[in-house]
Amino acid sequence: MHASIDKCVTDDIGLGGLKMSLRSGFGSNRPETRFIVSVILLLFCAVPAHATDYVFRIEPAYPPARLMQIYAPLMTYLDKSTGQHFVLKPARNYNDYWRTLQNKTKTDFAFDDAHLTDYRIQHNKFDPVARIAGSTGYTLVTNIDIGNKGLRGLLLHRVVTMSAPSLGYSLLLKFYPNPVAEPRIKTTATSWRDAVDRVFAGEAEAAMIPNWLRDQYPNLTPVKSSPEFPGQCVSASPEVPADVRDKVKKALLGLDSDPDAAKLLLNLGIKKFVSTTASEYAGDEKLLKTSLGYK
Repeated sequence: MHASIDKCVTDDIGLGGLKMSLRSGFGSNRPETRFIVSVILLLFCAVPAHATDYVFRIEPAYPPARLMQIYAPLMTYLDKSTGQHFVLKPARNYNDYWRTLQNKTKTDFAFDDAHLTDYRIQHNKFDPVARIAGSTGYTLVTNIDIGNKGLRGLLLHRVVTMSAPSLGYSLLLKFYPNPVAEPRIKTTATSWRDAVDRVFAGEAEAAMIPNWLRDQYPNLTPVKSSPEFPGQCVSASPEVPADVRDKVKKALLGLDSDPDAAKLLLNLGIKKFVSTTASEYAGDEKLLKTSLGYK
């Protein structure tokens, strides 16, 4: 018994000197003293040092530092609402994010567009928790001179977007299924708004961007819009206890009715979260078939 207690005290930072302090306090090394010390140490070791950390991953539509800044308040809200602790793990880019998904790197909760959500459901057995109300679509935009010529008018021109396997990139490839008859696709954007900025800076003639951003730039001409997909979804790993998953769902669904959380939704550009099912996303992961390493 003493060997296991010694290990617990040694492993638990902050209790390293507890055994010595207790024995000194009792003033002897008699058998009854050792028994009392052992009981106290077992009580300390029976109490967890901290709650479980639940890893939360969000697809990298922003650079890591910016993504942390945007979503840190959501993690704080979930901590407070559920009594659990959520740790946001940002990816450097979409390529890095795709690797963590394929390699099944520890992920307890994820917040993804439709195709990645369906991939997690189909391949990693994730459960959809709640999604953004409304739908998600992407549009190829350019200036009016080129835009009037349609998709063929952009052949050999530069189109900027975020890298694979972002939904925007995947849908852009659907617009141009023939690799020898497509524009010069530049996956250099660090965010969707950065894609627009690069068009205005003359670094590209067109951009593939989400519709919510397209609507903010009436001076850009839509060339083609994609079909609509269910809104971004928070999904949970099968390793997450059902009660924790349910607490997260309740917290997300209650965001719009919480006066203190209303500003959080506004900052995220979200009206509210709604319930969802796996069937809403069924088949969307097929958009990833052109992504490197898909299986």
